Amino acid sequence: MTSHQSTQTMKPATAAKKLGVYLEATPAEFREGLVTRTELNALQSDPPAWLQELRRNGPHPRPVVASKLGVSIAGLARGGATEPLTTEQIEALKQENPEWLRKERATQAEVRKEAARIKERDAARAAERSEGEARP
Repeated sequence: MTSHQSTQTMKPATAAKKLGVYLEATPAEFREGLVTRTELNALQSDPPAWLQELRRNGPHPRPVVASKLGVSIAGLARGGATEPLTTEQIEALKQENPEWLRKERATQAEVRKEAARIKERDAARAAERSEGEARP
């Protein structure tokens, strides 16, 4: 008996998310069909010109915009940046550095510091537990 492995496919929205691009800016043939795992791997390893252009200049989806600005996705929404932005628009926002962006960056820095503190605390607790178990 031979096992038949079916081809794994995904919706274009899922593939666009994995590629880090805004779905509405992709070519029609990408948006209108299913994407196989093999096709996704090929797009990731050898991106065509349209994908390189989207990654370079956008428009970028919210997770990419948030990352480039150093804020959370929720921070983008609080700042009123709900639409996809191009690289040029993101750079202009960085130069302008509005109050909401400064505030959200500070918030994000605090979140990262707290996450690091908790990680260190948990590592110390784990080390204490393993020392306690090692003792006779």
